[in-house]
Amino acid sequence: MTRAGALLLLCTALLFIGGGKCDDICPALRDTVDLFISGSHEAYIEQVEKYNQNSDVLETADTLKSCVDEKLTPQDKQDALSALNKIYSSSLC
Repeated sequence: MTRAGALLLLCTALLFIGGGKCDDICPALRDTVDLFISGSHEAYIEQVEKYNQNSDVLETADTLKSCVDEKLTPQDKQDALSALNKIYSSSLC
């Protein structure tokens, strides 16, 4: 996995720190993370816009999604989704 892929996984894992069960995570957050990793650029930005119209947030989301799309290979994206699925299904989550 590339450094970008490892960073993506680290940032995603940080979303889950703070206790609680993964079942408690808002489905919209899970959908947004999935779109961030493997969805189209447009679908991800539309999802972010549903919850935040701040131009700085949208610009940052656009930049981050572009980075993910340019830097991560399809295998990196699949690895990230697999790791997330393990996190979601973990008894420790």
